Amino acid sequence: MRFPLLSLFVTSPFEGIQEHAEKVKECAFAFQQAVECHISHDCHTFEDFRKEISKLENDADAIKRRIRGHLPKGTLMPVDKFQLFRYLREQDHVLDGVKDSLNWISYRPEPGIPDFLAKDFLKLTDAVIQPIVDLSKMVAEARIYFKNFNEKQRRIVKDIIRTIREQEAYADKIEAELKMKIFSTFDDSATVFHMIRLVEILGSIADHAENTGDMMRAMMAR
Repeated sequence: MRFPLLSLFVTSPFEGIQEHAEKVKECAFAFQQAVECHISHDCHTFEDFRKEISKLENDADAIKRRIRGHLPKGTLMPVDKFQLFRYLREQDHVLDGVKDSLNWISYRPEPGIPDFLAKDFLKLTDAVIQPIVDLSKMVAEARIYFKNFNEKQRRIVKDIIRTIREQEAYADKIEAELKMKIFSTFDDSATVFHMIRLVEILGSIADHAENTGDMMRAMMAR
């Protein structure tokens, strides 16, 4: 029989995990605006969005360090400590993908994304944003589950994990279609490399979000 062992904590580690997830979600929304700004070809705030994301990343790193440095020693936990650290690292990789995407765009701001591919890139961006939003929701619901180990609550979390997995598959489909368009349209190797790599980094955001879901499910199965 499981017991609500989080009651033994002064502060639940999942409070910090949720706080970190909210920072990742904030970064995602700023990232979405940055991509839309870049695609518009009349953007004067792209660097401002990059700076905002850099600040949010620093905030998230501070939360991550606090979680790692303040786990109580010698106290029973509802999940394995190393599983918790692996989960946190994967959640942090979502943020890395957001930052890396904007950095990659900045390396070659001109000629930018051509108009005929703008809708495809916006579609892919939107597709990788939704799993991040649901990631934050998953953590909030999992935090409740690890307090009471209620079976109904467990199903709620599993349903969110399943949704994230479906969203990642949808993002993969868009990514594959966009790659085919790029390869069939451009001859310039620098343009092909830059765009294909950008598509892959964007796709990795959804990949890491799916991985967090898989790790959360593993922690719940303990």
